[in-house]
Amino acid sequence: MVVEELRAIQERHGYIPERELAALAERLNKPVYELHGVATFYPHFRLAPPPKATVHVCTDLPCHLKGAGKLLDRLKEAAAGQEGLEVKNCSCLGQCDGAPALLINDEPYARKSTEELQELALRALAGEKVEHPHFEGVKGPFKSDPYPDRSQHYSTLRNLVQSGDFSKVVPQIQAANLRGMGGAGTPAFRKWDTVQKGNSTKKYIVCNADESEVGTFKDREVMKAVPHLLVEAMAIAGVTTGADKGYIYVRHEYHEQIHILENEIRQARQFGALGPDVFGSHRAFDLEVFVSPGGYIQGEETALLEAIEGKRGQPRNKPWDVGLHRGVPAFIGLFGKPTLINNVETFTYVPLILSKGPEAFCAMGVNGSQGLKWIGVGGHVKRPGVHEVPMGTTYREIIDLCGGMLDDLPLKAICPSGPTGGFLPASFADVPMDFPAWGRDGKPANKIAEVGGTAGSAAIVIIAEGTCLVDAALNYTRFYRNESCGKCVPCRVGSQKLVDIIAGVAGGTAKDNDMAEIDRLADVLMMTSICGLGQVVPMPIKTVMKHFPEEVEDHRLRKTCPSGICFSGNGHVENTNAAEGKI
Repeated sequence: MVVEELRAIQERHGYIPERELAALAERLNKPVYELHGVATFYPHFRLAPPPKATVHVCTDLPCHLKGAGKLLDRLKEAAAGQEGLEVKNCSCLGQCDGAPALLINDEPYARKSTEELQELALRALAGEKVEHPHFEGVKGPFKSDPYPDRSQHYSTLRNLVQSGDFSKVVPQIQAANLRGMGGAGTPAFRKWDTVQKGNSTKKYIVCNADESEVGTFKDREVMKAVPHLLVEAMAIAGVTTGADKGYIYVRHEYHEQIHILENEIRQARQFGALGPDVFGSHRAFDLEVFVSPGGYIQGEETALLEAIEGKRGQPRNKPWDVGLHRGVPAFIGLFGKPTLINNVETFTYVPLILSKGPEAFCAMGVNGSQGLKWIGVGGHVKRPGVHEVPMGTTYREIIDLCGGMLDDLPLKAICPSGPTGGFLPASFADVPMDFPAWGRDGKPANKIAEVGGTAGSAAIVIIAEGTCLVDAALNYTRFYRNESCGKCVPCRVGSQKLVDIIAGVAGGTAKDNDMAEIDRLADVLMMTSICGLGQVVPMPIKTVMKHFPEEVEDHRLRKTCPSGICFSGNGHVENTNAAEGKI
């Protein structure tokens, strides 16, 4: 594959030399410009010799709230004037529970104070080899794991292929009301059913483990804690739908998870759970890890497929753009074949559902909700981290699970699903976490629908009083702007326009019609963006405008920041990375 070949070249040389790119083009019988276009699209690839040392500091919201901007400024100052050093900001590293986080020579570092991180980074910039970090994972037992010990791993798959009753799998997933846990929350059985019924002789199973949105890191721990459930579930999907090949698409910063998954796949082959004859079923299914070359947009499922195919990872046009089914992977997915794509968490519930029954899975929820949910909690709580909880757990209970509010400060806002979910007020804390549901009359059928929220990917960021939400919305919107793939004009131009407007609000230079302009841009982005990224760019500022209008008006009309963050005594923005270090 093109991306894997480029990765191999970079691992040998530290970058992709021009001569190697030309040789690869000749070997693959592709034009050099095509491979150059792929290599330049992904942030992980370099076409020039690398610096002697690199330090990339995440400046997205959870890190932003913990002083990442000031840390970055100090490191830039230390590296100024020295050749061969690269110090810059980067997008979310999936270490939000250990914020602030940074990459030192492509290794993630977190769960330390800013002073400790600064010392490590300075040592690396001075040419010293710093120790690789080791992060302790979450501890079980887990309700989602039906196996008391390793000897029973893959028994659900074994029992399924021995029974030969593959027709029962999709109905059980449907009865369990399993949702797409990557954020959409759509019924998971639909994809399984479509791919199973597809009449193609070649099909694929793909796990989306890219997990690059701000605040999202739960799958990082799921892959460490229960990798056998992910591998088994994908094998179940393979033998059920008739697919014989699968890929786990993992972000390249997750070094430990990549190693764990590759080891689990090797062991599954030894058990007979993978290979040309899965547990003697005469059905073949094999699996491999595909390491992402970077970019948040790869979390969009069709962009992910483009990357595996060796292309620039940009979202494909949707059905309404190019004709029925063409944009739907379940019909035309990887290499043009039917493809089942779920995220890590969605897959890992499948062995539990099939072994214990859908009723048992549903009964694990509370407050009228069904099933389980892995959550990642960051921001202003005492013990940020990953937890497995019953679906329907309230956000107040989640805050308590994380030790309560940092420094016992009052709760100001909750982001239930990273920037996609926007900012909701403290009154939202007593709402049970779930996906919104509506009755046949079109009215909200559960509490989260009433307040306009969603469990989403459960990338929960807790915000304390003393935080400026205009500044926080600006930070989130910059992330979307930075990560836009540039394919469609509405997202590419609209995201920059929104950043400019919000920066004007934060800086006290907003124009009278800027609020109306935000509404107009939101409508255009929703209607015309190719993928979900462009459609949710306005969500952070729109939710602040809806739930915290006085804070917006204080900035826009009264030229004051209620949190004392945005303005200096002269009435201008002191720092575009404002709220850092405030709490």
